Amino acid sequence: MSAEQKVQNEGKHPRALPILFFAEMWERFCFYGMRTILVLYMVNDFLGYNDEQAFHVYGSYNSLVYLTPILGGLLADQLLGYRRSIYLGGIFMALGLFALLIHNQFFFFGGLALIIVGNGYFKPNISTLLGKLYEDGDPKRDAGFGIFYMGINIGALTSTL
Repeated sequence: MSAEQKVQNEGKHPRALPILFFAEMWERFCFYGMRTILVLYMVNDFLGYNDEQAFHVYGSYNSLVYLTPILGGLLADQLLGYRRSIYLGGIFMALGLFALLIHNQFFFFGGLALIIVGNGYFKPNISTLLGKLYEDGDPKRDAGFGIFYMGINIGALTSTL
């Protein structure tokens, strides 16, 4: 970056911050919104599960959603890169959410699997990419993460509405 560009960008956040903000906000909106109604969907809608069966699926789903980012982060670091992992994760999650719209047990579990894998690629890498947009020691970095996490909280809050 030239000295002139540094002066022009001084006091500004990276141009990608709003994109990452909204991507994370909508990801959290979909994730928490779907989690809110998942057990009701399994019990009351078409699967006909009893409460115990539904909570087993729900617990397994949640544990895998929080476990797969470890693998997704490793694959991004060593093979795919952060940007490609974020795109891949977003595509998998979108396909998974669309698969849940089809009233069929195969598509239901396939959709959950796609969301799990997509979350594994998306979640650890979007935060890492945001950190890489700032230079080491940049005082705006903390504020950038604050803005980013505000998107997470807005998505989570509005998902239950």
